[in-house]
Amino acid sequence: MDILLVGAGLSGAVIGRALAEAGHHCRIIDSRDHIAGNCYTRRDDETGVMMHVYGPHIFHTDDEGVWDYVNRHATFMPYQNRVKTTSQGAVYSLPINLLTINQFFGQVLRPDEARDFIEAKADTSIADPQNFEEQALRFVGRELYEAFFKGYTEKQWGCSPTELPASILKRLPVRFNYDDNYFFHRFQGMPRDGYTAMVESILDHPNIEVALNTDYDPDMKADHVFWSGPLDGYFGYRLGRLGYRTLDFDAFRYDGDYQGCAVMNYGDRQVPYTRITEHKHFSPWESHQGSVCYREVSRAAGPGDIPYYPIRLVEEKSLLAQYVALAEETPGVTFVGRLGTYRYLDMDVTIREALDTAGVFLRDSAQMPTFVQAPL
Repeated sequence: MDILLVGAGLSGAVIGRALAEAGHHCRIIDSRDHIAGNCYTRRDDETGVMMHVYGPHIFHTDDEGVWDYVNRHATFMPYQNRVKTTSQGAVYSLPINLLTINQFFGQVLRPDEARDFIEAKADTSIADPQNFEEQALRFVGRELYEAFFKGYTEKQWGCSPTELPASILKRLPVRFNYDDNYFFHRFQGMPRDGYTAMVESILDHPNIEVALNTDYDPDMKADHVFWSGPLDGYFGYRLGRLGYRTLDFDAFRYDGDYQGCAVMNYGDRQVPYTRITEHKHFSPWESHQGSVCYREVSRAAGPGDIPYYPIRLVEEKSLLAQYVALAEETPGVTFVGRLGTYRYLDMDVTIREALDTAGVFLRDSAQMPTFVQAPL
C-alpha cells in the first residue's frame, strides 16, 4: 500500500519504519526544513555544542521494548537530569528532597524527621483540594508552595494556580532522601550523536521517502494517511483553535561555564523566564569551551507559533470533543502523536504508541481506527 505520513517527528518516523519493513511504501512529509520534530538537535557552528533547538529532551522510560528500539538506532550515553532552581535569592535542588528541605528551613533533619516536619507544614484543613494551589498547600504547606510552585506555575501556564486542576499534582512532590535525579525511570540516557541522527537512522529504509518543506494537500494520493500535525489544523481550524502554550527562547553564548548545570529553574514571579538551559551540559561526555544557553519564556500560542503544551482545561476539552467527532467522520486518516491527539506525551510514550499504531494497521488495515489512543 501507499502510505502518507504527515510529520517527520517521532510518530511519523516510527510508524513509517514499521510499515516500510512490512513492505509498504511510505512517503513522509514535513512542513519544516528538518526531520525529528521538536526533538531536533544540531551542532552550534560557533561553539560545536549539540543544541536541543526546541528545548531540552531527556530520554527516560520503564518500557524495555522502547529502550531496545531507540538503542537500535542510536548509541545512548548515561545521563540523569539534575535540575536546580533559584528562588528567593538562593539555589536549591529539584525535585524537593531532603537537601532542599534542610537548606530551605535551615535544618539538619533525618528522613523520618523531615516527613513529620513537612506534614506539620501541610494545610490539613483542606480535606478535598479543588485546584492546583489547594493540592500543593495540602501536600507541602505555604512556604514551599510559594517558593517552588506558585510563581513557576503562573509563568508556565499563564494563569493562577487556582484555575488549574488539582489532578496536575497527583502525589506528594517531595523525596525524603538526597536523591535529586529528576526522573525515576529504570532507563535514562541521551543519544550520543543527538536526536536528529537517531531519527535519520529510523527513516533509513528503501521503502521510505521523505519530503521536507512540504505542506499537506488533501489531493495527495495515498491508501491511508497518518496525521501527526495539530488535530484542529487538519480541519483548517474551522471550529476554532485548541489552546496551547508555546515557548520563546532567548539564546545567548558564553565563554566558559555559565551556570554549572543543564537546567536552572526560576521560581520567582518577578523573573520573566521560567528557566535557563545550558546545552553543553546535556552532553557531559563532550568538552567545549564556549557555551550556548536559552532563557525560556512560556506564553499562549497564537497562529504561526509552535504548539508545545496542550492546555486541556474545560473550554479546550469541549472544543476537542467537537474535533474528535469531525475526525471520526473522516475516512482513511488516523490521528497520532502529541499534536494529533492533543495530549502531552513524553518521547517514550510517543514511540510506544507509534509502534502499537503500526501494529494495529498491520493486523487489519481495513479496520484502522481514527484514533488508536483516544484524545478524551
